[in-house]
Order: sequence, then structure tokens, then C-alpha cells
Amino acid sequence: MDMIYPLIALLSVICWMVASLWAWRTAKSRFPAILFALGSLACFSFILYLWITGHRPPLRTLGETRLWYSFFLSLVGLVLYLRTRFFWMLSVSALLASVFAVINVCKPEIFDASLMPALQSVWFVPHVTVYIFSYAVLSIATLLAVVDVRKGQHPSHSALCHRLVRVGWGLLTMGMVMGALWAKEAWGDYWTWDPKETWAAATWMVYLIFLHAPKEVGKGGRLTLLVVAFLLLQMCWYGINFLPSAQGSVHTY
Repeated sequence: MDMIYPLIALLSVICWMVASLWAWRTAKSRFPAILFALGSLACFSFILYLWITGHRPPLRTLGETRLWYSFFLSLVGLVLYLRTRFFWMLSVSALLASVFAVINVCKPEIFDASLMPALQSVWFVPHVTVYIFSYAVLSIATLLAVVDVRKGQHPSHSALCHRLVRVGWGLLTMGMVMGALWAKEAWGDYWTWDPKETWAAATWMVYLIFLHAPKEVGKGGRLTLLVVAFLLLQMCWYGINFLPSAQGSVHTY
């Protein structure tokens, strides 16, 4: 199994990179979208392979969440490319997805088959997948905002970015609700201000502020809010693993 993922990762990265380069040459060809989809399919195939051979959903370790993040990033990038024909959309999502795929090759802690009793819940799969999908959507939204500011006024970018944040924030909300229900089932309380929960609440709040920010804030102010929210999201995802206060948390992995 240790040799399977590097090969799958290499195949996915090649498909994503070649597709994104081809999209820069021509926006009319269907080849970039098809090749990019093949790379995403290869990534998802390995996720299914882990699920079947490991006899559990591959969502427990940090490496496994990176697998899903790579897949969701490529999926969101592909869908947005098909809808908008922004050729750089494939390049951005391909680069991000490839970075996390390479990290998993270098740090292959994705084959741990153990699953603690608290994770053997009906809420496990929907809670984690919804969260990781929201991370991918919000990451693309942040990159859109950066491109928008660098290239000047671009209404289509701004509108798309706002819609993506709304979708991502909605998914974050769903994830928090499911997490609270899961916590009640597993530990008897909906919310305990665990470090993970605290950072999740801060992330949720800053994205909410972005969605309700007045026009007077301007594009620079909106970008600042998105960057702050994105950094909070990274802290919520894996940054808490390095906090001394979170070492006893049930959310560190």
C-alpha cells in the first residue's frame, strides 16, 4: 500500500498540471477539463481504496483529511472552470491540490486503520467531509479575492467570491451543527469550548462578518477579512495540534 499512493499522487498531479497548462493555451478545448477530471478521479479512487481496504472511512488522520482536501480543491476548481471559463482557475486549484498531495507523499501518515470508539458514530463521515469541503470552497474564494484585488475592478470575480463564501459558510454551519450533535452523543455536551471548537467559532464569525461587511469597507478591507478568516481556518484545521492548551483535546490528531 505504501507504494500505491505515490503513484496515484503522481498521476493526479501530472493530469492536473498538464490540464491547467493546456487551458492557458486555449479556452475552447474540452481536453483540459477531461484530463483534470481524470486526475480528480484518480485521487478519489485512492480514497475509496483506503475506505474499502481499511474497513473504515479515511477521515481520521491529518493525512487522510489532506487527501479529501486535495480532491475537493480539484473538484471545486473544475466546476468553477466549467462555469466561468476562467483558465487560471484550473492552475490555482491544481497547484493547491498538488501541494497537499506531495505533502502526503512526504508524510504518509494516512494508513492508520485504528478508529477510537467516539469516532464510530453516524456523524463521523458527514461532519468531517462537510468541513473539509467547506475548507476547499473557502480556499478558492480567498484566492479569487486576491486575484480580484491584483487585477483591479472585476465584478464577476467579486460576485463569484461572495457566492463561494456564502456556500462555504453554510457548509461550516452545517459542520458545526453536526459536530455539536455528535459531541452530545459521544460526550454528553453540545459545546465545551474545546480549543478546536473555539477556533471553529472564531473562523465562523469572521466569515459571517465578511458576508455582512458594508460596501464602505472596500475591496482591500474585504480581502483583509478573508485572509484573517483563512488563517483562522488553517489554525482550526491543523494549527491547534501545536498549541500546548490543545494537547489534551479530543480533536487533535
